[in-house]
Parts: sequence; structure tokens; C-alpha cells
Amino acid sequence: MSGLRMTLQTQLVMRELLQHPTRAQYGLEVGQAVGLPSGTIHPILARLERAGIVESFWEAADEHAEASPPRPRRRYYRFAADGAETARQALAAAYKGGQTSARLTGKPVTDS
Repeated sequence: MSGLRMTLQTQLVMRELLQHPTRAQYGLEVGQAVGLPSGTIHPILARLERAGIVESFWEAADEHAEASPPRPRRRYYRFAADGAETARQALAAAYKGGQTSARLTGKPVTDS
């Protein structure tokens, strides 16, 4: 995971994903949960994917077409094999190194 920038926004995204570590979430959903715009969330998710922490997949073509009203296909993200543990370690290291804020430390990270 070396080379991954652990910005406060990245930490927020990781913490949100860790709230439901086995559930796939789409970018807008993550963004709304942490209060960040799409233009911030998607680059973070792309960096987490390149680092091997998360993996992504597109929803089935018929799922978005059947939505009312129809909407664009969603790209979902979930932790890769050891991604949740890597995220926990990265957050712990950031916390230990003082790279965190009160907004990030209010809620313990657990498997839900």
C-alpha cells in the first residue's frame, strides 16, 4: 500500500467502506455517506482500486434499465481479498501518525 495518499478524504472513504466490509457500494452512495462530491469520491476509489484495496464491477445492464426512472449503470466497489484488513492497518497508521481529525475518530471501526 505504499504510495497511497492517506488524505482525510481517503480516510473518510475507507472508514465508510469498513462500516459494511462485505457489502458492495456504489460511488454516489459512499459520497453521500461521507459528505463528499462525486468528483472527489471517484478518484479516491480509483486509487484504492489501483492499490489493490478495493475491486469494482458494473451492475448488470438490465438492473439500471428497469429502474424507475431509468438511470445510468452503477459501478460498485467492495474490498478485495485482504483489502479490509489493509484499510484498517492504514487507518491505524494514519491515526498513530497524527494524520486524522476528530471527524474521523468519533466512531470505532468494526465488522458490521
